[in-house]
Amino acid sequence: MALSAGYAAAQSSVTVYGNIDVGVSKRSDTTLAVGRRDNNRLGFKGVEDLGGDLKALFQLEIRYDPDIGTIEGKTRPLFQGQSRVGLQGAFGTVRFGRGLTALQDSSSAFEPWRGVPSTAGFQTDLTVAGYNSQPLDPAGSSANRWSNAVFYNTPEQGGFQLNVTVASKEANGNPAIVGRGSLANPQYPANATLDSNPYSVSGTYNGGMVGAMLAYERNAAETTLWSVAGSLKPHPDVKLLASYQKQDQSHTMASNADTKAWVTGLNWNVGVGTILAGYGQKSPDGVAKTKQTCVGYEYNLSTRTYLYADASRRASAASVNFYGVGIFHKF
Repeated sequence: MALSAGYAAAQSSVTVYGNIDVGVSKRSDTTLAVGRRDNNRLGFKGVEDLGGDLKALFQLEIRYDPDIGTIEGKTRPLFQGQSRVGLQGAFGTVRFGRGLTALQDSSSAFEPWRGVPSTAGFQTDLTVAGYNSQPLDPAGSSANRWSNAVFYNTPEQGGFQLNVTVASKEANGNPAIVGRGSLANPQYPANATLDSNPYSVSGTYNGGMVGAMLAYERNAAETTLWSVAGSLKPHPDVKLLASYQKQDQSHTMASNADTKAWVTGLNWNVGVGTILAGYGQKSPDGVAKTKQTCVGYEYNLSTRTYLYADASRRASAASVNFYGVGIFHKF
């Protein structure tokens, strides 16, 4: 690759990007709080033209909490969002490092709140049926990313794309997993290498009016998740979304190992704003069903800044209401 690169002709660029999101929210079981609706990002990404349609690329992304000015989640890594370097060419894109798994990255396009971790959204729970992609990281770390991983995306052909992520099973400060063991003798001790290399696969289709996804993932504790999702735009201003997913924890649970979930919703552009709405259910074996209803509105002040308001009701063994307002700015 070094011989074919052509150093004299190589060109490179680096971009600094990010966003800041701060709002005020209230849950029925907590006091009024200042926080975020979306992930706050500060990122650096670059590309170098190596010649012959080959490019080198990298991306580093910090997550932070602007209300207190610290890195997001005190136990999370500096480059929580992603930390990857790789190559892109006619073969597709290959990257190494830390980032969203293929399933987690693809599924956010079929969630009414576009994958934001807000209490008003579905992405972190119902859209993945309560599943945790990463049992190898410390407690409190991200549940939808893999460290020590290889990421591959095929070129998009006729709207179709295949995405694959494979990670190592090495310990990364993970807590003990009791599983089929006991507190005194857990199935997986703290900071122990687990049984299997995790992998994640998704196939996606984007045909303009129609979108679809079929995905499957197994984490290092051999918990599996499969998901099917679709979207439809019957009108340029209306997007309908739906997904169904099933989690299997039988490797670490002797009974009641399955969890099923589904989510439906829409995004509706009205004037300079967007209405977001959704409803979903999560049904774990042997546990009370969760029902969630959400509605939101985004008012665009510009192409980079909008105001938002959200409200949701989550009913399980007990009901929790949530209300939030705030401002989002992208730079």
